Amino acid sequence: MKFKFETTTIIFLLIITFTSQVSCAQMGAVHGTIKVDGSVQELATVNVSTSTPLGGVTNTKGCFRIEDIPFGTYVVTASYMGYENQSKTVTIDGQNENIELTFDLNENLNTLNEIVVTGTKTYKRQTDSPVIVNLINNQTLDDVQACNLSEGLKFQPGLRVETDCQTCNYTQLRMNGLAGGYSQILINGRPIFSPLTGLYGLEQLPANMIDRIEVVRGGGSSLYGSSAIGGTVNVITKIPKKNSYELNSFYQNINGKSDDVVFSGNASLVSEEVNSGVSFFFNHRERELYDHNSDNFSEIPELENTSFGTNVFFLPSDNQKLEINISNLNEFRYGGEMVETVAHLTQQSEERTHNVWMGSADYQINFNNDDSSFITYAAWQNTKRKHYTGIFPDDPDEVQAHIENPPYGTSNTTTLQGGFQLNHKLYNFIKGTNTLTLGGEYVVDDVLDEISSYNYLIDQTTKDLGVFLQSDWEILPSLTLLSGVRMDVHNLVDELVLSPRASLLYKYKTNTQFRISYGTGFRAPQAFDTDLHIAFAGGGVSRVSLSPELLPEKSQSYSASINYDKPMEHFIAGFTFEGFRTRLNDAFFLQPIGEDNFGELFEKQNGQGATIQGVTLELRANYDKKIQLETGFTLQTSKFDEKVQYIDGLEGLREFIRTPRDYGFATLSITPNKKFNASINYVYTGEMKVPHFAGAPNQLVDEIITSKPFSEVSAKVGYTFDFFKFGSKIGIYGGVKNIFNEYQENFDIGKNRDSNFVFGPSLPRTIYFGIKLISK
Repeated sequence: MKFKFETTTIIFLLIITFTSQVSCAQMGAVHGTIKVDGSVQELATVNVSTSTPLGGVTNTKGCFRIEDIPFGTYVVTASYMGYENQSKTVTIDGQNENIELTFDLNENLNTLNEIVVTGTKTYKRQTDSPVIVNLINNQTLDDVQACNLSEGLKFQPGLRVETDCQTCNYTQLRMNGLAGGYSQILINGRPIFSPLTGLYGLEQLPANMIDRIEVVRGGGSSLYGSSAIGGTVNVITKIPKKNSYELNSFYQNINGKSDDVVFSGNASLVSEEVNSGVSFFFNHRERELYDHNSDNFSEIPELENTSFGTNVFFLPSDNQKLEINISNLNEFRYGGEMVETVAHLTQQSEERTHNVWMGSADYQINFNNDDSSFITYAAWQNTKRKHYTGIFPDDPDEVQAHIENPPYGTSNTTTLQGGFQLNHKLYNFIKGTNTLTLGGEYVVDDVLDEISSYNYLIDQTTKDLGVFLQSDWEILPSLTLLSGVRMDVHNLVDELVLSPRASLLYKYKTNTQFRISYGTGFRAPQAFDTDLHIAFAGGGVSRVSLSPELLPEKSQSYSASINYDKPMEHFIAGFTFEGFRTRLNDAFFLQPIGEDNFGELFEKQNGQGATIQGVTLELRANYDKKIQLETGFTLQTSKFDEKVQYIDGLEGLREFIRTPRDYGFATLSITPNKKFNASINYVYTGEMKVPHFAGAPNQLVDEIITSKPFSEVSAKVGYTFDFFKFGSKIGIYGGVKNIFNEYQENFDIGKNRDSNFVFGPSLPRTIYFGIKLISK
């Protein structure tokens, strides 16, 4: 019996060994390369039509390899965002065990499913992201003739870009009704947009530096730490994809009075092995002063801006990637009395000279058959600023003191960030696939801003150590749960801050997605962009200080949405409808606390709380990319629990100031062929409450006014010629911004104006035309 048992066991083991060897011998592989427009493409998708679907994505060299495919005949399909799928039939057998394929994808005119990264810190298709991520690509920036980031952001649902100073024209971004300090601006995913950079940086980043902009609204952005309550804007700069160049120059005339000239260029070089590349950009802009009400004080400041930068990538191996980018923004800005003299001898003016350096380095290595990746990164920003903000005194006794000690100031801000991120994909995680993300980062932001003549000083260093953990669990092909928590240790907050978030995505068939999201966030008791602005009001200057008892502001955000797109052979149309609610606790507000010898004083204090809620509707349609329409409209309310006093002596308001209840945009682009293009765009802003301080000859009382709604309509047309002699193309274009000249007409006049009393479009009617040289 024992012999029989041992014999049977041996025979059984031999059978298993033999069948496993046969099984292994009957397995093959498919490998190859995916190209897009002739260049190898990272993150393209490959699928093999086996009974249990097999697939993967291309690496940094556009290569893929799928193994353990049983012998048989299959369809292998390659796909990438914005391009038609391509399929090939292969037969794997004893003579063809390792098949090599090459795919070259052509453009798909009806795809609205691009890859995004901001919502989850990992690459996801838009329709697969549990968090809504909106995209602004460089083509949209070109269609609306955006000179910079500021001009491009207003063409997104839930976003408004407003000008907040009649003299220096600093801008801020409002997301879902929340002011600029509630939104975090990222450069290539890194939070190096310091509070000082936030004042003028939206105008300083040129459009030709930008590849695309990803926008996450609401609590889904809490993954990025402090100040991401309203949302996150991730500016992704241009990276080298193929050998190319472009030179562009255009001229703008502002309402028949002032000139604005821009000259820019881009170039990219990629090695033959496609394992390294470098791209460059430069931009130079000169804009004259513009006076709208003929009082010899500008409404739009003089601007001279020069910027340049480079992006470099290097692939040490198939599974490693190193990216480095660095840029410099140098700007001179002057607004106020339009005379030829030094700033402190003018009746009223603001003058700023900025020198901004920023950069980052990212290293990524994939392992475990690309199911795991490790990323480490560092980023930095430094801004040095010399500035003047002053009014020439009327009192003869004060004149000499002003001349001997004019209110010039200096600023020096530095932001440093370092961190890591580990991603790991788990298959068969309770019958689903789960991508786990663990990361940590340390951010130091040092702000020094001083005007000794005003006894004004902000000397602030913030340090934030953040650790985040995230689960991106595809429970079913139609159901995904994104959950996670971020933990922050902030030197201005006494306790550990936990910011949990959760989002659920349900995909109904292939064209409809339902999402619900919840997230918390916080803002540390620190100085933000608008706090660093010295404003003119009441014949003097107003300044902001922080209350010694200032507590962190915390938030809870909720949203729910439905997204639907109906594709047909030549036409696609869809909509997104979203409801949102954000609850602020200990909300920050500015309390007037009196005057000193220089002007108005405000203190940032905590209020009882506030609620912001509303709905946003997006509509879109595309006919063969020859006609494309995008539009968005938001209705909302933004109220404090109790009335807030904005001007001393006047009754307070529960409503947020400078926050309309309704606003929206629309863009229509027409491209019947590759040579001709035209576009029309529209921005609408409803009525809002705006404080107005007395002091100017035309304003004798303090009051809070209700602005009228305004609309801004612009148009552009262009044509491209082949320039065979140089193997290039020449494009000519022209257009009009703010065609109907809906510009503010009730500006204050003279040197004692309230410079914060400004609203409406950033430009009056502006005519432009330009020419560009483009490589084929």
